[in-house]
Amino acid sequence: MNLLQAEELSVAEIQEVLGMGQSRISTHLARLKRSGLVQDRRVGKNIYYSWTPAGPIKEPELRSLVRLAVADMPEAAADRSGLKHVLAKRRNRTREYFNKLAGKFGRSFCPGRSWQALAHLLITLIPAIDVADLGAGEGTLSQLLAKRARKVIAIDISERMIEVGTQLAKDHGFTNLEYRLGDLEEPPIANSSIDLAVFSQALHHANSPHKAIAAAMRILRPGGRIVILDLLSHSFEQARELYADLWLGFSEVELLHLLEQTGFRENDVQVVSRELSSPYFQTVLATGVK
Repeated sequence: MNLLQAEELSVAEIQEVLGMGQSRISTHLARLKRSGLVQDRRVGKNIYYSWTPAGPIKEPELRSLVRLAVADMPEAAADRSGLKHVLAKRRNRTREYFNKLAGKFGRSFCPGRSWQALAHLLITLIPAIDVADLGAGEGTLSQLLAKRARKVIAIDISERMIEVGTQLAKDHGFTNLEYRLGDLEEPPIANSSIDLAVFSQALHHANSPHKAIAAAMRILRPGGRIVILDLLSHSFEQARELYADLWLGFSEVELLHLLEQTGFRENDVQVVSRELSSPYFQTVLATGVK
């Protein structure tokens, strides 16, 4: 009821904010509808719920009751943040739809245009900063970053990965790239010594994602940035065996809450890639500032 007094929402949107199962939410909404407190409206395949204008309790009294009820709920602040994010996603979906209607240039094959080439272009825009690549593996990203950054520290828990990465850095002449053996949750990096902390498909290997993000906060200088590139929540259980994943991705709201709880500001989370073949992994990008 607290969420719905602010905005008409679908079951899927409420589910994303609250992190609860769809059937549980639908059951509660059905009870609220039977009591006359909420109404629904079907739009295509979606059903949107909102407060009933003339329900059994007058609106001023109902607002007062809801306000008193959520005052003792610590989750309410997180829910407000999640609601803001969900509504922003809704606006972005609308914007994307109309953008697709506008010219088609650049949406078909063009020689020389690729994400790999674009990545190399964007790397050239990185200023002379100190970077920590947390969970770097052999350090493909670390080596790209080292082309422009002042210093890159690549952290990985695998001794063999560190050996291979160190040799690759030597072979390619990177004197500003250092590999260190360490854990995501306790990286061997001095406090307040890094400008950019990167988790590239690494956070789902952390025993405690919260501790890993807190460690990134510790090593960042004031004004430093955290960047998380990971899988969106999925149900491909085989990933635990195939890729040693401890977590089956993260929802956008989960990452937003992790950043907020750790103290990061100017946080932004969005899905940036969707695979077209099974198991249809999606990639989510999260950023924040210390």
